[in-house]
Amino acid sequence: MKKVFLSLLLFLPVLVYSQTDHLEEFYQADSLIQIGEVEKGYLKLKQLELKVAESDTLYSHIIGYQYDIVSFFESNFRMNEDFENSLEYGLEALDLIEKIYGEGTADPFMIKNIIVSYSGLKRYDEAQEYRDWLYAAYDEKVLPEGIDEYFNFDYFKWEDKNIWGYEWFEKLPENRFSSSFTKVVYYVYSTNDDGSDKDQLYRLHVLMFHGDNESFDYVMTKRLDTATNEVSGTFYAYTYKEDIDFEKLHNDVIEILKGNFQPDTKSTRSNNLNEDGKIEVHIEMNMDE
Repeated sequence: MKKVFLSLLLFLPVLVYSQTDHLEEFYQADSLIQIGEVEKGYLKLKQLELKVAESDTLYSHIIGYQYDIVSFFESNFRMNEDFENSLEYGLEALDLIEKIYGEGTADPFMIKNIIVSYSGLKRYDEAQEYRDWLYAAYDEKVLPEGIDEYFNFDYFKWEDKNIWGYEWFEKLPENRFSSSFTKVVYYVYSTNDDGSDKDQLYRLHVLMFHGDNESFDYVMTKRLDTATNEVSGTFYAYTYKEDIDFEKLHNDVIEILKGNFQPDTKSTRSNNLNEDGKIEVHIEMNMDE
């Protein structure tokens, strides 16, 4: 905890123009944080914010310090799947960013964290607002490196594995035969004793379907990495339209984790071309109970 906040001390010499009593309260809050009493220090900073004018040199440091603490809380709760709390702190972080940089400003990395929290709470409709924000920023080419091509939108633990869902911004190409196109990848990791990622076992790709089928655009495909005694391949029981139902996708991933990945399906591919000059592919699924 200490090394997370020590960097803030470097800025304290510039605060000499603030009122002495306010500075003293700021130092008291910092002292609490440095000895591990982070919540008490954080509450003291929030109280101090109400006393200090926005024009005061101390104000931006109070807000910046709060942002670092809130971001730490948000990350810790999210990685422990306490999504109610991670969402609360994520939304608070966005408010703090606007106080620092002005209304309408947002951190794309915090935006994707909020999407993860909403996904964890199965509040997918509310996540869409933030997903739309990222897509708009992508179209305007203003996303920073590290989130300019794809973003993490889902995370959960399954038994002794960590599961990470990533979504690519690029849209489904019109020419389904132009390339292999993946929209979403779920990465499945084994874990270390502390719960962190160890080895990437396999990936679940939401892959563009190379065929002419009006009922779906993507199909789930499993690709092995370090996993042994696992089955890979394409599973036509798990298909998706271009506008992906992320709740269904999440539940399908869980079914695959359970081992339910060998559906009774039949794929037929015709050598004949249809009217558009595309090869006809028909998928039949056994929908019997």
